[in-house]
Amino acid sequence: MTGLFSYPKRKLRKLIGQGEYEKAEEYGNELEAKFSKDPDFLFIMGSMYYMLNDEKKTLHYIDRVLEMNPYDVESLSLKLRVHQFLAEQQENEESKQNELNIVIDCCRKILDEAPDNFEVRDLITELES
Repeated sequence: MTGLFSYPKRKLRKLIGQGEYEKAEEYGNELEAKFSKDPDFLFIMGSMYYMLNDEKKTLHYIDRVLEMNPYDVESLSLKLRVHQFLAEQQENEESKQNELNIVIDCCRKILDEAPDNFEVRDLITELES
């Protein structure tokens, strides 16, 4: 439980919260070796890259969190949003459907953990129809 209150992660969150993304990225890169197996750290990094509209790096970090905990609702929600965005960017119908299949998979996992998530329930209903 003490890992949740680790000073380096608090400092990283503070930098991000202040919009100091360049400093946060540098600091996060310095911390990565020490915190490479810490899902909180990985989620913070993934969230930062989401705010910076870097889908590839967002997924890099979020997928690492999901390797450790495949049903982490916050990580699944972030992954869902990234793939939903990527689907909208696809011109090729097959590529678009592949992205939407990932969105549907994320929705199902979220609903396994949080069956009362009506926003996700509505989204999966819309996508599957």
